[in-house]
Amino acid sequence: MNAKKYETNVLSGVEQAAISVISRAVQYDNEGKYPPALASYQEGIQLFLDVIKSTPDKRKQELLRQKAAEYISRAEKIKEIVQQQKDSGNYHEQIQIPNNGVGFSYESLFSKYLDKTVKRVEIEDPYIRNVHQTYNFLTFCELLVRFCSELRKIILTTGPNQQDHVNQRSRFDSIRNSLSSYSVELEIIYSDTLHDREIRLDNGWVVKVGRGLDIFKSVNKFSIGFTDQNLRPCHETTVDIFFKR
Repeated sequence: MNAKKYETNVLSGVEQAAISVISRAVQYDNEGKYPPALASYQEGIQLFLDVIKSTPDKRKQELLRQKAAEYISRAEKIKEIVQQQKDSGNYHEQIQIPNNGVGFSYESLFSKYLDKTVKRVEIEDPYIRNVHQTYNFLTFCELLVRFCSELRKIILTTGPNQQDHVNQRSRFDSIRNSLSSYSVELEIIYSDTLHDREIRLDNGWVVKVGRGLDIFKSVNKFSIGFTDQNLRPCHETTVDIFFKR
């Protein structure tokens, strides 16, 4: 394959990706699902801009610029709608994770709500009891440390492991000591009656995950997906995101 043909094929692939993402944005828009519509418009617009930079066809460039301008205008209007929903306390976004779905790492689910305004995080999850569940919690703590530069406290409310409470406490002590080196305090509260799962950020975001942090299926330690959450299959569950002032 010569270089010119290769570039044409690559360009065609990017253009098809842009069309696909924008089509998804329009579908979300028509359904009134504004947060995912906004995210898809923004992704699609960037792909369109990449195509514009790469195509030598001036007429095509102009047509793409016109379409991109339309999508940018619509994205700005949706951004205003989303902000109005947040201001009124009516913001609600829902993500459906299908059985064996991939691409749902903690970072992809939560990172857009994490920033330097977050100083305190409260997590309610009754099943941070066993080793793999504690690893999930540790991974979430790492995400918080990475994205929340002003984070000062994490409060976890969970159920006690009646069969192995000593080791459960020991694991939390290790995480607490590690977090302290980042000037983050970890408080653990045990509850025998807790059932709901919820993550509350003090910047106003509330995330409810049907399965809590335990969304990933078990995989062999030497299988793809063991270290990369985006490649690990998930259990079916629902994620609801709210904004409350």
